Amino acid sequence: MDWSIQETARMTGTTSRTLRHYDAIGLLPPTYTADNGYRYYDETGLVRLQRILLLRELGMPLNRIAEALEGTSDPIVALGEHVHSLGRERARIERQIAAVTATIARLEAGEPLMAEEMFDGFDHRRHKEEVTRRWGQAAYESSALWWESMSADDRRAWKAKVDRLSQDWANAAEAGVGPESERCQDLARRHVQWLRAVPGTPANDPDGDLDGYVRGLADMYVSDPRFGANYGGTEGAELVRDSLNLYLDANADS
Repeated sequence: MDWSIQETARMTGTTSRTLRHYDAIGLLPPTYTADNGYRYYDETGLVRLQRILLLRELGMPLNRIAEALEGTSDPIVALGEHVHSLGRERARIERQIAAVTATIARLEAGEPLMAEEMFDGFDHRRHKEEVTRRWGQAAYESSALWWESMSADDRRAWKAKVDRLSQDWANAAEAGVGPESERCQDLARRHVQWLRAVPGTPANDPDGDLDGYVRGLADMYVSDPRFGANYGGTEGAELVRDSLNLYLDANADS
């Protein structure tokens, strides 16, 4: 069965003008054009249009959409990826709804607001571009899915654990202990355990380059002030780096 441009526009909630524009830029040519000039689309065309509209909903510009469509020849695989992305987006929106609803309830009851609760689901993707550039799209997708599948309590517990580790590093730096000390080597062990627990990273992959990954992160803690701030500044970041390097040297076969 084929559908006319008017029928296609009506079914998809778009316009004939938009469909003609997609044709003009080569994004969605009609299956054929009748003698009267009407454009018609078959099932393959509708599947392609569905993908275009999904990617538009995700904020992708038309030129990037064209690249994405050409990069995946199997529509079933491509649509499966879209479903995966939409599922993550749905979960994020559901958490936003829950967070805003909780804020309304607290305001109505005159109760104090909980800042961490208020912003659940709002911006856990701010490092997407950097993570993707350094370790690939699959690493980002896996880590994001893991984080977004957590309950609010699990996320709070995880964040508290990371905050404790960062504070313990900063305290060690302030105390002036050396990277070879038992205190810092135990912190290094905890740090590596933490990195191993994050899906999508080389540390989590049994066949991944744990040594190279951790050493690379350790160097980044020192070179990038955003990360060094987690450990009390440059001096703390240098202690983390040196301690991790010593730990890796001593546990090369583990």
